[in-house]
Amino acid sequence: MNLHFLVTTSKFRIIPLRSTPSILDSLYRTLQNNLIFTRPKSQSTSIPQKQQRVRDHGYDNYMEIEKKMRTVLKFQDLILTQHNQCLPVARLDTLARRIGFKQFEAGRFVLKFPHIFEIYEHPVQRILYLRLTRKAGLQIHRENQALIAPSPEAVTRLRKLLMLSNTGRIRLEHVRIARKEFGLPDDFEYSVVLKYPNFFRLFDAKDTRNKYIEIVERDPSLAVCAIEAAREREYRQKGTDAEDIRFSFIVNFPPGFKIGKYYKIAMWKWQRLPYWSPYEDISEYDMRSLEAQKRMEKRAVAMIHELLSLTVEKKITLERIAHFRMAMNLPSKLKDFLLQHQGIFYISTRGNHGKLHTVFLREAYRKGDLIEPNELYLARRNLAELILLSPRKAPLDKELVSYSRRKGVDDDVARIKEYVEDSMEGFETEENFKENGDREDILDADISSDVDSDITDEDNDMHEVEEAEDACVT
Repeated sequence: MNLHFLVTTSKFRIIPLRSTPSILDSLYRTLQNNLIFTRPKSQSTSIPQKQQRVRDHGYDNYMEIEKKMRTVLKFQDLILTQHNQCLPVARLDTLARRIGFKQFEAGRFVLKFPHIFEIYEHPVQRILYLRLTRKAGLQIHRENQALIAPSPEAVTRLRKLLMLSNTGRIRLEHVRIARKEFGLPDDFEYSVVLKYPNFFRLFDAKDTRNKYIEIVERDPSLAVCAIEAAREREYRQKGTDAEDIRFSFIVNFPPGFKIGKYYKIAMWKWQRLPYWSPYEDISEYDMRSLEAQKRMEKRAVAMIHELLSLTVEKKITLERIAHFRMAMNLPSKLKDFLLQHQGIFYISTRGNHGKLHTVFLREAYRKGDLIEPNELYLARRNLAELILLSPRKAPLDKELVSYSRRKGVDDDVARIKEYVEDSMEGFETEENFKENGDREDILDADISSDVDSDITDEDNDMHEVEEAEDACVT
């Protein structure tokens, strides 16, 4: 007697059947079309190892603005290296190729930012020149002053950065690459490291010819993380209600991030998991247990959190964090590791043509602005505001707007006198106030002169020409 079996999906029971082949064929088709043999999935209460990145448009827009600002800064460096800090417009395409511009792209880019760049005509040479506006020059001077004079905060940042290392030393080249992020001047090797021999020591490695910066002595008063100070402030405000924040981090997930029931349980367990401080020496600890490995993973989160807290704008590229991976015991797959904690960090691929990844500290920003700004951040932020200003509100030079070629010596002299008179509009006296009142009412409010001059003598035409030339050069 042949026995056939039917497997049910509810309790996996085996039922013997006694039937003909035709009935078996119909049952087989029914099972194939209607029944799906699936085993219930086990839900894990641990944070998933791989997660999809959820975009936060606030940080992506921030990086788009910074992309424009980096290009503007390249143009500024190009202009400042020229004689009298003025660049002939005829040589703009040729010189702009050094910073990656193609033909005719530099001119279009400069015209997009009239609050940063100013095009004027030389009163004598009759040549168009490119220079920085007064506001842009002030912002550059403000940032340079904050970088040139090494403040105690910059020295403290470098000391804490070296204390995060396992051996208390970091390659000089790795610090030089990330000097802008940590608010260090270009010559920090001399103005900071060698200037404070009681804090830092510079030496060459024996095996490799690389230079290293080493901290002379660890200061226990500096071995306090930024997240620990935030926990202390919250504990003082809430008291015993904040007992659960002893090892927790500030979590703020991006919009659209799906949080399931089991993920909430995993985060609740992870927030209460103890870990070793990034400034603590763990060389003598046994790391073979599973509990020790979990603590080391959370310590790596605290290490990157503290590294971002030491930066000026609370952000740094992922590729520059990788330079400190060996010195700070960070995981090899940094991107996948940071994507597990999207409530603490945000990775943006905008602003770098997808080649670099910028890591933000989410708790340090609110509505696109840094919660605790500093002098360097404010200087860079003001420059970004000039970039975002509408070109329609720019103070265009009337001499440039009405620029046209004229023939004859008399026309040239009249043109130079007109340029000088336009530059004197902001210094009108009571005598000619009534005379110029009607003319100023006709002019459009969005078009005004931005040229300064100190000329007071209008009797001698040649004297006016020399003074105007000096005003344009300065």
